[in-house]
Amino acid sequence: MSDIRAISEEVKTESVFVEEILVEIGRVIVGQRYLLERLLVGLLGQGHLLLEGVPGLAKTLAVRTLAGVIDAKFGRIQFTPDLLPADVVGTLIYNPKEGVFSVKKGPVFAHIILADEVNRAPAKVQSALLEAMQEKQVTIGDTTYPLPEPFLVLATQNPIEQEGTYPLPEAQLDRFMLKLKVTYPTRDEEKTILERMGVSEQPVPRRVITLDRIARARRVVDKIYVDDKIKNYILDLVSATRRPEDSKLAALKPLIQWGASPRATLALFKASQVMAFLRGRAYVTPEDVKTIAPDVLRHRVLLTYEAEAQDKTPDIIIEQLLNEIEVP
Repeated sequence: MSDIRAISEEVKTESVFVEEILVEIGRVIVGQRYLLERLLVGLLGQGHLLLEGVPGLAKTLAVRTLAGVIDAKFGRIQFTPDLLPADVVGTLIYNPKEGVFSVKKGPVFAHIILADEVNRAPAKVQSALLEAMQEKQVTIGDTTYPLPEPFLVLATQNPIEQEGTYPLPEAQLDRFMLKLKVTYPTRDEEKTILERMGVSEQPVPRRVITLDRIARARRVVDKIYVDDKIKNYILDLVSATRRPEDSKLAALKPLIQWGASPRATLALFKASQVMAFLRGRAYVTPEDVKTIAPDVLRHRVLLTYEAEAQDKTPDIIIEQLLNEIEVP
């Protein structure tokens, strides 16, 4: 009990900046509370994010604003069909005067990477991000270079059915901690956007915290208490995506082709800890798990043709799991 009290004090102290960040970003971004909170989940949970939505929903602006608020080095990569892997990670350049090769590092060497419209590049370029995302290092020639800390990839994509896009490989999708669905603003929010952004001088965010503060907050997140019952609940949810019949959900078995991997279990555990931290708590509740579970699982549950014929989506399947599986 004394440990929980000590952690509570740490959480109370270190989580003060959360609202400061949200308020500062709110000077630039109207609404989108869901998106902004999930950006912080990725930042504090050390996980990459995939943002899906039609163009013009401030996905790029939100990521750029976050980098400015935390004083992080920002790198933007515009993915196009003619992009090469060297355009992402860097390459060796020959110097004829000295007769040696020098390294030119790519835009991936930054704290926050915006991979804009990541599904517009072919698989060869998308796979160039894999080593960076998973190992936090890049190999150029024969040398491996570590990437700066924190390192966060925030990729945006248009819906797959649009022309000129390539589906992301499952191996790459699994490396994203969360997949967010960004939706249109409300009418009132859009009116505020008109009034705020329809002028020549756009609001510029101030730096609110340093990278050292982010590192401290990450260490506090690691200490947040997760009861065995919560751990079992997380395991039950992920297991049900693989073997729904074991959870008395046999009707879902013909609808799910592949379930979530152990990486999803780890991501749901860590994301739930961050949700507790954002709410100023030193312990995880079932509500934290239920709130973040759709974002963790929706890109990791692969449906069958039968499910598509019934107009089922991963979100519908996950909602059914959350409704049916017993909450501790």
